[in-house]
Amino acid sequence: MKAVHIREFGLDTDSYLYGESVPDPVCGPDEVVVRVRYGALNRLDDWVRIGWPGIGLTLPHIPGSDFCGEIVEVGSQVAGWRSGQWVTANNGIWCGRCVHCHEGRHNLCDAFGILGESVSGVMAEYAAVAARNLIEIPAGFDLQAAAAASLTYLTAWHSLIEVGRLQPGEQVLVVGAGGGVNVAAQQIARFRGARVLVLASSAAKAARALAEGADWSLDISGEPRWTRAVRAASGQGGVDMVVDNVGSATFASSLGALVKGGRIVTVGGTSGYDAQIPVNRLFMNHLSLRGSTMGTQADYERVMRLVFEGRLNPVVDRVFGARGYGAAVRHLCSGTGYGKVLVDLHDWRERTDG
Repeated sequence: MKAVHIREFGLDTDSYLYGESVPDPVCGPDEVVVRVRYGALNRLDDWVRIGWPGIGLTLPHIPGSDFCGEIVEVGSQVAGWRSGQWVTANNGIWCGRCVHCHEGRHNLCDAFGILGESVSGVMAEYAAVAARNLIEIPAGFDLQAAAAASLTYLTAWHSLIEVGRLQPGEQVLVVGAGGGVNVAAQQIARFRGARVLVLASSAAKAARALAEGADWSLDISGEPRWTRAVRAASGQGGVDMVVDNVGSATFASSLGALVKGGRIVTVGGTSGYDAQIPVNRLFMNHLSLRGSTMGTQADYERVMRLVFEGRLNPVVDRVFGARGYGAAVRHLCSGTGYGKVLVDLHDWRERTDG
């Protein structure tokens, strides 16, 4: 089958092969095989390409976590699914045997992984996916939106609702505008009835965040002391909650933006993992620090139901052809887009742009 696959780890975004040299996936007894229509990029895909320490992948490796596609084969032990159904899936991988899995806390699994990270992914004509992870796409629903939603909306939902316990009427600061998790977090916080404040890296993104429903936004490219602006905008000396996936570049300032008794949820570290934490600020202001990654299958089904009902609306930035995957990664990492970057896995024409 045709597939995008990484031939070597490193910083070169042209280190991909595009061709027909990859075997078709074998359908396991608990799996289905889907013909992939669209795949969507996440920053995770770039980290896999670079060669995340300890990831232990065998090359060549097919990247990609988010997708939508049509079932073409069903495993021998799979019930309730059939060829011809259009699906997407929770990208998490769990063992189903450990204590966390038995408690339904799949993202705490002792052997937790992510599709396209720890196992072969979806940037190919066909992909094998665990049947227990699937959710059917309603007839007529936009396939690009379906492909764009899974990882980011699951991550944002679990961090805001399950870990952060965001309540109606609270104020939440979303650190970053335009990335998939940040766009999802802004929408979910509004759905929850919170007041949403957003930090952006440019005036254009700050304006877009407002247009997408944020109550307040700030271009911090010329505002290094932005914590003061956030505290003033809150009208209460700080926000109740911060969701931060930027990491080292913003973490100390994010703590400074909290009201006394507030909480911060960290969901990533795109700028680096070694953040400076002023411990005195934590204990003097009674602040709480929580970590969150991905989510459970129950979280996934809950948030995707809201997506399919149109109450949450994934934003698609650009769609690239399959042979433009390297260009798509460069566009994602440039930080200039707003929303998800998609790859059309039905388009294998000889081109490298979008």
